[in-house]
Amino acid sequence: MSPTVRIAVVVPHDMVLDHELWRWAPPDTSLLFTRTPYTDRAVTLEMAEEISETTVVEQAVRDLSAAQPHAYVYACTSGSFVHGRHGERRLTAAMHRAGGAPAVTTSGAVLESLATLNVSRVAVATPYDAALAARFGSFLAEAGITVVSAGDLGLGHHIWEVPYETTLELVRAADSHAAEAVVVSCTNLATYDIIGRLEAELGKPVVSANRATMEVALRMVGRTPPSTENLWGHAS
Repeated sequence: MSPTVRIAVVVPHDMVLDHELWRWAPPDTSLLFTRTPYTDRAVTLEMAEEISETTVVEQAVRDLSAAQPHAYVYACTSGSFVHGRHGERRLTAAMHRAGGAPAVTTSGAVLESLATLNVSRVAVATPYDAALAARFGSFLAEAGITVVSAGDLGLGHHIWEVPYETTLELVRAADSHAAEAVVVSCTNLATYDIIGRLEAELGKPVVSANRATMEVALRMVGRTPPSTENLWGHAS
C-alpha cells in the first residue's frame, strides 16, 4: 500500500468547510489544517487584503512544517486573488520558501484547472459583495480568462450557511451560453454535492474553489481525487 501523503492546508480564520476539503481527499492522503489569525472584519476587500499578507501565510506554513508535509495549500480564494496575479505568485513563492515543499493557492489552482480544461471564457458565481467580486474578475482577466457573465450574493458574513438551493440558483443565474465553464468562488461556499447536478444541467464544467484546490494539490503529491457519483457526467 502506498504511504500516506500529507498536505498542509492554511485556511482563513472563519473557514468552516474543512470537511468539504476532506471529502475530496483519497484514503491515503492526510490534510493538516491551520488558520490565519482572527479578525472581526466582514468578507470585504479589506479583509481579503489582511489575510493575504505574505508574513501571515508564511507563519502559518511554518506552524505546519514540523509535520513535514509533502505540499502546502493556501485554501482561500479572495486572499489569493486580491493582489492580482503578481500577488498570487508572491504568496506561492513565499509558501514554498517557508515550507520547503510545493505550494499552491486556491486562485492559482482555479487558473490551473481552467488551463487543463482549455477554457478561456467563463461565467463566475461568487458569494461576495460587488467590489470583491469585481476584483476576482480582474484577476481572471489578468490571466487571459474572459468573464462573459457573473452573479454574486453580496454577502459579508456566514457564507458557509448558504444552502445548496441558493447556490444552485446563483450558478444558474450567473451562467451564459457564451461561457465554456462556470467558476464558483470561495472555499467557504459549499458545493461538493451539487457539482455533478450543475454540470449535467448546464452541460459544462463547474470549477468550484474547493474542487480546484484539492485536484491541483493532489496532483502535486501524485494522488487523484476519489471517483464519486456526483461529478461530471454522473449526476443523478
